[in-house]
Amino acid sequence: MAQVLKKYLIWAALAAILYGLLSYHIIFIGKSVALLKKSELTLNYTFFSVMSKKNSAIMAIDDLRYNGIGEILVEKGLMTREEYNRYMEKYEMPGEYRYY
Repeated sequence: MAQVLKKYLIWAALAAILYGLLSYHIIFIGKSVALLKKSELTLNYTFFSVMSKKNSAIMAIDDLRYNGIGEILVEKGLMTREEYNRYMEKYEMPGEYRYY
């Protein structure tokens, strides 16, 4: 009985880890890590490093831009608010995503 319970707990833990990976982007910014909630369950861009990438290349990725990577870049000082607003206008994102 104890072995069966242990097996169920292990499967439940693995399912929780998989769900977490499907639900969040894990963004590496130098030595720090930021979590970014995904808009849909997918493994696309689950692990993403912004180091040695241009802001234009990062903001060109629809999934990351829609989920708010620009706001993280502004908070970490890797992008200005004006630059963020220019990218949002360039990719025709609705005004509700603007960072003022």
